[in-house]
Amino acid sequence: MPGTRDQSVLHDFHQALEATVYEVGTVVRGKDEVVRLSLIALLAKGHILLEDVPGVGKTTLARALARVIGGEFARIQLTADLLPVDIVGSPVVEADGHNTRFRPGPIFANVVLADELNRATPRAQSGLLEAMAEGAVSVDGISHPLPAPFYVIATQNPFEHHGTYALPQSQMDRFLFRTALGYPDMSIERGLLVGDEPPPPPESLNPRLTVSQLSRLWSAVDQVTMAPEVAEYIQAMVMATRESPEVDIGVSTRGLLLYARAVRARALVCGRAYVSPEDVYVLAVPVCAHRVVLKGAGSESPSRARAEAYIEVLRQRVPGPAW
Repeated sequence: MPGTRDQSVLHDFHQALEATVYEVGTVVRGKDEVVRLSLIALLAKGHILLEDVPGVGKTTLARALARVIGGEFARIQLTADLLPVDIVGSPVVEADGHNTRFRPGPIFANVVLADELNRATPRAQSGLLEAMAEGAVSVDGISHPLPAPFYVIATQNPFEHHGTYALPQSQMDRFLFRTALGYPDMSIERGLLVGDEPPPPPESLNPRLTVSQLSRLWSAVDQVTMAPEVAEYIQAMVMATRESPEVDIGVSTRGLLLYARAVRARALVCGRAYVSPEDVYVLAVPVCAHRVVLKGAGSESPSRARAEAYIEVLRQRVPGPAW
């Protein structure tokens, strides 16, 4: 049977996380599930790719998350002329003309919004994604650690292809989740039209988590137990993507391990000290869809809709354990 943890500690964690979701939800209205997914990525020490049309609140979500964790926010507008040094920083000469010091780039923040990632050149993209993977940047042979927490929310417009550089599969694999915010519910948009009180700015939100609390939560994620049959369910989902005749490239070993950490983080967000099959089922699409290359797609990732539809079918085929 699943392991247990001090229920009072679990309750405190759950209350703090739900308060965080509620606080962000006052700004990003009607999108609690996406907010929870973003929070799960943060607890799993992963990063998230929001693939969506402009104007649905991606920047607002990033700013709100930075505010509720009491962190520093930075936005990097990715363009074709952006260089890696514009992201990570560079050495600058001191006033004496002899010594140099490192001037950090905008990536040295707790929550980084990498806006329109597919507009940057492959060189700039790889600089950002290397920092995401390593948690540090190296300039002139010197490694500079990034702050903790360090969380990247990248965006791209799936319908605009002129002047863009599609992310190769190896770089897509760096993101824990790919998802979308989507348009607001009609009732929320109607309220804005008729003059209901508009959402407050992200800067007005109250911090709900501290760095110290996040450290405790990261440790708690590591301690979430996973029964052998649930671990086998995760592996069965991943193996199904590799063995399917509809797939050229399935989920990688890195993806498998990130999947396991993500379901542990979701369990904690749900107030549990153990992973359930539901965690595996719910996270299958955001974890796996961007990691597969379907037949006929060449070396590129398939469209989000096509890949997600495929994983949706696949998770219906793979039986989960009785629980």
